[in-house]
Amino acid sequence: MGQSPNSNTTTLGVRVEAAAQFDPERSDPDRPHHFYAYRIRITNEGEDTVQLLRRRWEIRDANNNTETVSGNGVVGYQPTFEPGMSFEYTSYCPLKTEWGTMEGCFTFERKGGEHFDVTVGRFFLVPSADNAEVF
Repeated sequence: MGQSPNSNTTTLGVRVEAAAQFDPERSDPDRPHHFYAYRIRITNEGEDTVQLLRRRWEIRDANNNTETVSGNGVVGYQPTFEPGMSFEYTSYCPLKTEWGTMEGCFTFERKGGEHFDVTVGRFFLVPSADNAEVF
């Protein structure tokens, strides 16, 4: 059995699950343009209320070119998580090569003002049936 194209990482009580799926309808290999949808599920498994403030992604293509993307929140939100709460969102990533990887971190804040980074483990952007099931 090969390595999973998805990731599931827990940092300081915050679990992040990530998976991607190739979108052939939005892709045009002749351009070259390979389009992926990715889905993120964040769950607060800790005892403190936390708020997601920022994201930082490292997107690497098959030629080892790396792009860093960062900004406030995710898909326009800076959600707050009580213990046990989850938040899911879908976003998109275009690549110039047929495959690549994504990994990064989310910066969270506890109610007392303490900031901490939560790892998003590497997941794969690959056009195969192996990642057809997102979660």
